[in-house]
Amino acid sequence: MARLPFDDEHAALYSVGQVAEMLQVQQAFLRRLDEHDVVRPSRSSGGQRRYSRHEIGAVQDAVRLIGEGMSLAAVRRIFELQQQVRELRAELARERAARAPEEE
Repeated sequence: MARLPFDDEHAALYSVGQVAEMLQVQQAFLRRLDEHDVVRPSRSSGGQRRYSRHEIGAVQDAVRLIGEGMSLAAVRRIFELQQQVRELRAELARERAARAPEEE
């Protein structure tokens, strides 16, 4: 069975208005997250922001962190560091997998 776009958490399916309503935030807040490189949604062919489920989760995380007193710059840096940790973990897993046959 073929995967449908809504099965893919990275498929950009949701408009600014839909996300704002879902998360009960202002559309201006979502635009500000984009302008400050905190959450960068995809753009439609007409230039409109389109959010994936993955990006909606990031917006929820940003809302929580801002609620805890973080600035947009701090949230952006936290997200950057989290991405670096994910990349390093993936690299470590690849290294371990490559060494596993040698150790047997």
